[in-house]
Amino acid sequence: MTGLAQAQKVDLVDNKKDKKIEVSIDGKPFTSYFYPGEDVLKKAVLYPVMTSKGTLVTRGWPLDPRGSERVDHPHHVGVWLNYEDVNGNDYWNNSNAVDHAKRAYGTIKHTGITSMKSGKDKGELTVTADWVDKDGKLTLKEVTTYTFSGKGNSRVIDRTTKLTAANGDVSMPDIKDGMYAIRVARELELPSSKPEIFTDASGIATKVPVMNNTGITGNYRNSNGIEGEDVWAKRAIWCNLTGKIKDEDISIAIIDHPKNPGYPAYWHARGYGLFAVNPLGQKALSNGKEEMNFKIKNGESTTFRYRMVIASEHLKDASLNTMAADYAKTK
Repeated sequence: MTGLAQAQKVDLVDNKKDKKIEVSIDGKPFTSYFYPGEDVLKKAVLYPVMTSKGTLVTRGWPLDPRGSERVDHPHHVGVWLNYEDVNGNDYWNNSNAVDHAKRAYGTIKHTGITSMKSGKDKGELTVTADWVDKDGKLTLKEVTTYTFSGKGNSRVIDRTTKLTAANGDVSMPDIKDGMYAIRVARELELPSSKPEIFTDASGIATKVPVMNNTGITGNYRNSNGIEGEDVWAKRAIWCNLTGKIKDEDISIAIIDHPKNPGYPAYWHARGYGLFAVNPLGQKALSNGKEEMNFKIKNGESTTFRYRMVIASEHLKDASLNTMAADYAKTK
């Protein structure tokens, strides 16, 4: 049904006061490109994200806490792209909650809005950012284009991010925490059966307790038919998170692009609500069987491309395979 639906009008509005570009589809709020500055977040994000029916699919904490949410990993906000090790600096785990004296953390600074275009079938936003290390030294120049579209009960975000090594060679060695991610609402988590402790590369442990599973409906399924938490550390062309919020069936799918490094990527998708694709962390995610040691030489660039689909239905494998094939044809 979605495939036959007409493309919907997309409107982008520059809300300078609140440091966001607001995106509406078919006259209804969808998401915002939010760049509050490093006193609030250490990178710009898409936040919040809503279905075509206006249901929030992103976690509210720490910006807008909602009852019964988890309060772990304060750097998991909305939808973002970064990496845990870029020339020894951790961009993934950086937040105001960490001790910056104990580890080198990098920051992604929003530097500008290059173009913003509404349209009858899509909207486009191009932004720039600087990846700076713990000392404020420029490492990577980023140019990202978001293309927003909608048909029927589906919403699509295409993100194309070009990273250029701006100050010498850039090394992004294999590591677990990366790269393109969304932190989802509590209802879309997988039911928790045991307490967990997650430890980052600097040895900082986060305890994630067993929580009340009432109304917790999430389940992952990837393009190879693997389900549940078993999708973690598996390669796949796409991964789909399905669940239900109140009486609304919901899917969030992320689709990899064949031009990306590491395709088809490994998935860093966790039951507690972190849903991420990590093309570069092969040694960490293959248990040492593979190794990538990704580098960008000084002055050269690499582009990462991802499609995210948010639908008010449980998307079937066939639909996602069609979407992936269509996406693979794009530049």
